Amino acid sequence: MAAGLLASGALTALFAMSLAPPSTSPDVPTTPQPPVEKIRVEVATVNGSGCRAGTVAVAPAPDSSAFTVTYSDYLASAGAQSAPVDFRKNCQLSLIVHAPESHTYAIASVDYRGYASLHHGVSGVEKASYYFQGSPETESESHRWRGPYADNWQATDTKPWEDLDWAPCGAKRNLNVNTELRVLGATDSDKTSFMTMDSTDAKVSSVYRLAWKPCSNG
Repeated sequence: MAAGLLASGALTALFAMSLAPPSTSPDVPTTPQPPVEKIRVEVATVNGSGCRAGTVAVAPAPDSSAFTVTYSDYLASAGAQSAPVDFRKNCQLSLIVHAPESHTYAIASVDYRGYASLHHGVSGVEKASYYFQGSPETESESHRWRGPYADNWQATDTKPWEDLDWAPCGAKRNLNVNTELRVLGATDSDKTSFMTMDSTDAKVSSVYRLAWKPCSNG
């Protein structure tokens, strides 16, 4: 576990360095730095088989550069002692991000983490998307692990600066985050394969890194 977290820390530093935007014309000011005001993030609604009420915690970083989502009961399984519906678990979060009116933000990259125990011939899939309330849903990204596999896993989705989806300036729109876990190909009724996005360690969370830029009237 310690080795997995150490590797995650190295990846975090690497992705943080990559958030600086390319040069732009003077009439389109941008900045990689968060605003001085601290953000707050609240959970408006929670839906899905992977995140029962009370099993999700959200916390912003002290410098407003990111926020984390921690799950405590998000597990998909298949095989022995698993119900037929357990092979797929999902979670739909509607988040209220209280950001200063002078700035707008976008999700620049996301780290998803968990643990998987997959027998031979079994695959585990993590899938995720996000979008602002009233906007089209962004294209989902997915990652697959194939058994035999028994270890921590991490997946990172990153967007280039020019493709970021920005929160609308001057409007309050919830950020909708959809995630999904699947365990596929488990045919042995005597063996259980599973994949989690949960943890009893608050350090193992999904990390949503934010890009910032001033609003035109900011």
